[in-house]
Amino acid sequence: MKPFVPQLIYFEPKALDYPLGKQLLEKFKEMGKEILYTTSHNQVRNLPGDNDFQKYRVAKSTLVVGVRKTLKFDTSKPSAEYAIPFATGCMGHCHYCYLQTTMGSKPYIRTYVNVDEIFDAAENYMKERAPEETRFEASCTSDIVGIDHLTHTLKRAIEYFGKSDHGKLRFVTKFHHVDHLLDADHQGKTRFRFSMNADYVIKNFEPGTSPLAKRIEAATKVADADYPLGFIIAPIYLHDGWQDGYKKLFEQLEAELPDKAKKDLTFELIQHRFTKPAKRVIEKNYPMTKLELDEEQRRYKWGKYGIGKYIYQKDEEAEMKEVLGGYIEKYFPKASLEYFT
Repeated sequence: MKPFVPQLIYFEPKALDYPLGKQLLEKFKEMGKEILYTTSHNQVRNLPGDNDFQKYRVAKSTLVVGVRKTLKFDTSKPSAEYAIPFATGCMGHCHYCYLQTTMGSKPYIRTYVNVDEIFDAAENYMKERAPEETRFEASCTSDIVGIDHLTHTLKRAIEYFGKSDHGKLRFVTKFHHVDHLLDADHQGKTRFRFSMNADYVIKNFEPGTSPLAKRIEAATKVADADYPLGFIIAPIYLHDGWQDGYKKLFEQLEAELPDKAKKDLTFELIQHRFTKPAKRVIEKNYPMTKLELDEEQRRYKWGKYGIGKYIYQKDEEAEMKEVLGGYIEKYFPKASLEYFT
C-alpha cells in the first residue's frame, strides 16, 4: 500500500504563521492538490458524499493543518506519563478503534504546526518531574507514522528527545512507511512500537493499514537502526482458533526479527473492549463488520469519566494472559511484558 495522501486539505489561517504551515502549503501545491481554507477545524462541514457512510470515508481522507491551542497534556497511563499532541485522527479503518467515539462527528485528520510550542510545553513537564525521566506517548489520538512522511513532525520529535536529559518518546503504528525515520538521531531515547495481531484480526478488522508482513519488515528496519523496539498486541480478540492464530504471529516475529532486537524488546497486551457509544458508531460506520459486540457475553468495567467498557469474562481474560504471556516467554525470553489490560 502507498503512503497516505489526503483527498481534501484544509488550512486554518494561523497555520501559515508557522514555518511548518508554510512548508506544507508549498508541498501540497507542488503535488497539485487543491487547497481549501477554514476559519477553524470545527467549520469543516458538508464533506462530499451522498450519505453518512460516504461522508465518513471522505472525512477519514481529509487533512486539516492547524494550530494546537491546548498545551495541557493528557495523562497516558499505563504506556507513559503524558500524551504529546502532534496530530489527531487516523486514515486507517480499524473497526474496533476507540477513536470511533473520541473523534465523534469529526473523524478527519489534524496535524499541528506549532511544534516548538508543543516542545516547550513538554520541557515544562520534564522540569516538574526531574530528575525522574518523563515518557511521552505520541500516538494516543492518531497513528502519527501514517502522516509523518508529509510533516516530519515525528522525526523532529525523535531528535528533540534524543537531546533531552530527562525525556523519552514512545509511539505505535500500524503502517510500514518508516524509511525517513531510520536516520534520525534518536540516541536510544525513542521506543518505536508496532501494533501486531493475529492474521484473522488484521484481515477482518484493520482495513486501510499495512499488512502483517510489511509491519514485520518495517520492525526489522527499525531494529537495524538501533531503535529500542516494542510490540503492542491489541486488541487481543477471541475468535475461532485464536490460540493458534496468535502462536503463528509470535513464530513469525521470532523467525524474522534480528537477534539484536530481541535483547531489549517490550510487549504490551490489551484485550478487546468496547463502550455502548462506540458500539453505536461502529455499527453505523461499518454495518457489515464481523466484530463481536455482544454485551451479554462480556463483563462491565467502570471507566473514567463515568463511561464503562465491556471486556472479556475473568476466565477468558486469565486464559488470554496465560496463553500470550507463555508465547512471550517461549519465543522472546529476554523481552519484558510491560502490562496486560
